[in-house]
Amino acid sequence: MFLKLVFKRRWFLTTLLVIAALGVLIRLGLWQLDRLHQRREFNAKVVSEMGQPPLDLTIEASEDLSGMQYRHAVVEGEYDHSNQVILINQVYQGKYGARLFTPLHILGSEKVILVDRGWIPAEEALSGSWDQYNEPGLVKISGVIRLSEAKPDFGNLEDPTPVPGGERIKSWNLANLDHMAQQLPYPILNVYLQASPDPSWTQLPYRTEPELDLTEGSHLSYALQWFSFAAILAVGYPLYLRREEQGVQKKAYPLATSSNTEESVS
Repeated sequence: MFLKLVFKRRWFLTTLLVIAALGVLIRLGLWQLDRLHQRREFNAKVVSEMGQPPLDLTIEASEDLSGMQYRHAVVEGEYDHSNQVILINQVYQGKYGARLFTPLHILGSEKVILVDRGWIPAEEALSGSWDQYNEPGLVKISGVIRLSEAKPDFGNLEDPTPVPGGERIKSWNLANLDHMAQQLPYPILNVYLQASPDPSWTQLPYRTEPELDLTEGSHLSYALQWFSFAAILAVGYPLYLRREEQGVQKKAYPLATSSNTEESVS
């Protein structure tokens, strides 16, 4: 009886639209649950890496460190200030500026890693000369392993790809290591090191820790919301059809309806 009602000719198109809407609502709920699962996996991975002892890149700088994002690491070496670049549109304590990225030749090896040395003010970043921030000689840096950024977030601009023999790009929107490496005279590791704050380092560039949100976000509440909408539609639509059909029958057979009512009363 129910199937006959929902697929009745006068309701057929509406029923198809309702079924499509139910599919979309359920799919959105499942998508949010999938996002929640990914978020939990990411959080667990980050917590695990942050709980590991610092990795000494001077000794253990393997070719692929992409599975160690957010692990603390230390490294010794010498900076190549002639090939440093900046990551623009960076905020520190409410002020706009940039982060200074400098290649570091790792001590005792031919490997090079980019180091995010910290934040500098916009007016100095855009000057194109950052010699005042040079750290000559052997340095030891403690920081956090970070991954390359291949795609911009919503609203961010994508950087041009360096052209061989073209003008060197010094200001970047993304820490795209593959693109940055194309204008360097040597290969670099596939991760970079974000220098951590040091009580003894109080000058520019200002070092910061990565901004991490290890909560589960609103994915579960969104999933429940979409499933609730689907349940309301699945229950409410048949009730609506039943009420509409009863109204049609009353209009079509008013005497019969009235007679049935009187008999039931008597």
